[in-house]
Amino acid sequence: MASVVFDIETVGVSWESLDDGQRTYLTKYVRNEDERDKVPDLLSLWPLTGRIVVLGMVNPDSGRGRVWYEKTDGRLEETSADGLFTFVGDTEPTFLAEFWSAIVRFDRFVSFNGRCFDGPFLMLRSAALGIRVTKNLCGYRYAIKPHTDLLDVLSFFGASRKWNLDFACKVFGVESPKEHGLDGYAVGHYYRENRLREIALYCRRDVEATAKLFLKLDKTLLPVLEDTRL
Repeated sequence: MASVVFDIETVGVSWESLDDGQRTYLTKYVRNEDERDKVPDLLSLWPLTGRIVVLGMVNPDSGRGRVWYEKTDGRLEETSADGLFTFVGDTEPTFLAEFWSAIVRFDRFVSFNGRCFDGPFLMLRSAALGIRVTKNLCGYRYAIKPHTDLLDVLSFFGASRKWNLDFACKVFGVESPKEHGLDGYAVGHYYRENRLREIALYCRRDVEATAKLFLKLDKTLLPVLEDTRL
């Protein structure tokens, strides 16, 4: 079974780009002004109010992967110094279409929190841009195939407490992607400073760490979690 690990980095649209009806809807349940002021900072979390600026994927068996990042002034392709990754700068619609074309070769999709975030975001954002979705990245909620969400695995589908990727990597002896000083919370700040290259490198570290964690769990825990009825 051919497996692929995927991860995205997102930013929100500007609050001013939303019309009055949309802003009213998004603030419908806020309880005070402090909560209202925080809503614009949450737009990167939702596929109908955000966009994908970096998208990474890696084959956990070969270690080879690709990272796309937003570039609006012409396409640029580069190979990493170790020859394992291709970095592609292009527009969001272009690289989303390329992602959906590439992912058809794989039967298993691996993520960390991808069932709740990355998968739905990729599918809905692509649909909103008129791009054909070629794989269901979510699937049955309580199954590890075809989508293996390692956050679900480590929490036994919510029955136990949740652990973030950084904590899990440290416990399982995998280098954490956070050890280089950037995490998902800083993506918006880096994006506004036009530091997309650094976000792209962080995304590579994220998919590589997730892939290494997957390989460890695939030899130990995942076999007993498989639903033989599927």
